[in-house]
Amino acid sequence: MSLPPGIWAGSGAPLIRCPPPQHGRLKVKTTEEQAAAKRLEREKKLQEYVAATTAIFEKRKAGQLDKEALELTNQILGANPNFATLWNCRREIILHLEEEGSPEEMQALCRGELSFLESCLRVNPKSYGTWHHRAWLLGRVPHPDWAWELELCARFLESDERNFHCWDYRRFVAGRAQEPPEAELRFTDGLIARNFSNYSSWHHRSRLLPRLHPDPRHPARPAEAALLRELELVQNAFFTDPNDQSAWFYHRWLLGRADLEPALICVYVCRDDASLAVAFSQPVGVRPGSRDLTLFADEAPLAVTWRTPDGRNRPGHVWLCDLPASALNEHWPQHSFRVHWAGGDAPKECVLFKGCRDCWCRDSVTDEQVFRCELSVEKSTLLQSELESCKELQGLEPENKWCLLTIILLMRALDPLAYERETLGYFDTLKAADPMRSAYLDDLRSRFLVENGILRMEYAEARVLDLSGRGLTLLCHLEQLLLVTHLNLAGNRLRRLPPELAALRCLEVLELDENEIETLDGLPPLPRLEELSLCRNRLQRATDLRALASFPRLRGLALGANPLSSLPAARAELATLLPRVQIALA
Repeated sequence: MSLPPGIWAGSGAPLIRCPPPQHGRLKVKTTEEQAAAKRLEREKKLQEYVAATTAIFEKRKAGQLDKEALELTNQILGANPNFATLWNCRREIILHLEEEGSPEEMQALCRGELSFLESCLRVNPKSYGTWHHRAWLLGRVPHPDWAWELELCARFLESDERNFHCWDYRRFVAGRAQEPPEAELRFTDGLIARNFSNYSSWHHRSRLLPRLHPDPRHPARPAEAALLRELELVQNAFFTDPNDQSAWFYHRWLLGRADLEPALICVYVCRDDASLAVAFSQPVGVRPGSRDLTLFADEAPLAVTWRTPDGRNRPGHVWLCDLPASALNEHWPQHSFRVHWAGGDAPKECVLFKGCRDCWCRDSVTDEQVFRCELSVEKSTLLQSELESCKELQGLEPENKWCLLTIILLMRALDPLAYERETLGYFDTLKAADPMRSAYLDDLRSRFLVENGILRMEYAEARVLDLSGRGLTLLCHLEQLLLVTHLNLAGNRLRRLPPELAALRCLEVLELDENEIETLDGLPPLPRLEELSLCRNRLQRATDLRALASFPRLRGLALGANPLSSLPAARAELATLLPRVQIALA
């Protein structure tokens, strides 16, 4: 019997009208249908996910740490390895099963666990929880296959050479396997040869070189012979790809040196306000009631309470204490003060003679001690050679920001004062080449100029510091200015004064004309400041100056050419706020 198109007859079944077949053509779902199907699929998966998670936590709460619970965690972690809490649950289950099962069963469980972890890493190679769990598990396996673990790391690093989770795990495995550092160094050779832009490999080398070739004087640094070989390698890298930052960072590390330890650099005693101040090269903490800082007055221990100038008593460069009247008896010919710091070697001592208002003991600031610590100063010939190489590259790549920055740092390490003019020229070129980081470069330039000013002041053995007209955007190293009496910061780009300015315990005159200061809020009192000039700034209201009310010796204040100078009520408001201060608004 011949049937018309669209008719199908089944045995004993009525005829049913069907659409005619469209051979070779697939039915395409509409967008709405696709979205609805995906939504239903997501809802189904979410329900399964929530149900499995709820079941896991219920079994955990009931203490049912069995294989069924382990299988439930498989379902969740296999799809989402970042569920950190479930890795904790999984470890609890394994520890529980370890108590009940035989060694053979546990070996089989661990083998299955390692295989499961590999599948999780294929889902997310950067899962913290998975790598951590694998390291934990290998600590419980009697005879781990460390060679395979190294191979596993190598495979994952082939797909993502900067997977720092995998690098951390590789360092763990190499340590447990007692892998020779030479082998690890060869491993990085291959990765770097394949791609110079492999920051993680460079970093791994920095961890290996001090172990392989330690410098006898600085164990955390590589020896000079190894340093020279590495410099040749890294030069090949940045001459090949000058715009890649990885080799430049490694180059800076090679030329660096170990961080300097904090040091007690100054002790200052003031008879006028019966106080003693100590300054450190780096922020330190002094715990209440501890013996971190011990003061002896005339060879007898003196019980004092230490505080920071801002009163917050957090780690800082400067710490103060009040002295009792007995320690400053004006009838005695002299008083000696000796400070012991638990973190230092030798104590510091100064003598206050009769009729003197203050005394101090200070280490001379030298550039190599404080300001040239980012790059080494012990290998000047090497640094000079590196500078010439970088200048050669800069001639080929005039706008390469990494090369320009390295030139600045090398000049800084060699001789900051002799290279100052040239350094400023390179800063201008660098800002033009990298305008997005102009604010950072301005701050770095300001830091270098402040350091140079302090060095010149030290060489002149003066207590006056002139940093005017330098375009400064920030102030730093204020702990080095504990003894400065006159500071000129006019003609810069300062917007605020940092609270660390309170370290200037001897400051009497402060010039801040022609800056961009809008307020003095947060500025702690300067105990000996007498004259302050703030002309041509951006002070809008008298209340912007309320911090000055706590300055005990302030007598003269110049505020000409500020917006508040033109306010009709400014003089009356300032007179009320600062009744003992002579104020010039013109």
